[in-house]
Amino acid sequence: MRSSSIGLLLVSTLAGWMVTSTANAAPNSRLTVEIGGLRNQDGTLCLSLFSSEQGFPNQSDRALAFRCIQAGETSATFDQLALGRYAVAVIHDANNDGKLNTGFLGIPKEGFGFSRNPRIATRAPNFRDTAFLVSRESTKIQISLKYLL
Repeated sequence: MRSSSIGLLLVSTLAGWMVTSTANAAPNSRLTVEIGGLRNQDGTLCLSLFSSEQGFPNQSDRALAFRCIQAGETSATFDQLALGRYAVAVIHDANNDGKLNTGFLGIPKEGFGFSRNPRIATRAPNFRDTAFLVSRESTKIQISLKYLL
């Protein structure tokens, strides 16, 4: 009887420590996104960070965070993230009009990219194909831009 009580106490203490540890680590997590493959330094790079498939990849107003940096910069950082799964979509807004310009049949005229650098076929990838885990204090990912036209 005593050994099962000790076991229960250990499990309870461990579970409490894990919850406390996760709660304390969550607001301190940082994500750095490094961007490569930039065709030129015109305009801006706009990054949308999503924590679910809601709005992914093109509704930046539904993103958890949205940020634009000068096209000459090679990285952007998102601070104060909770531990969990995220996906990033990036556009190279070369003409600074605030959108990904497309040509005939909706083919993008400007550069774009996604976390985990999925293969692009006839449609944008989904959240599941691009999601990655932020599971520690600092996470770094790389995104390679693609240009179709």
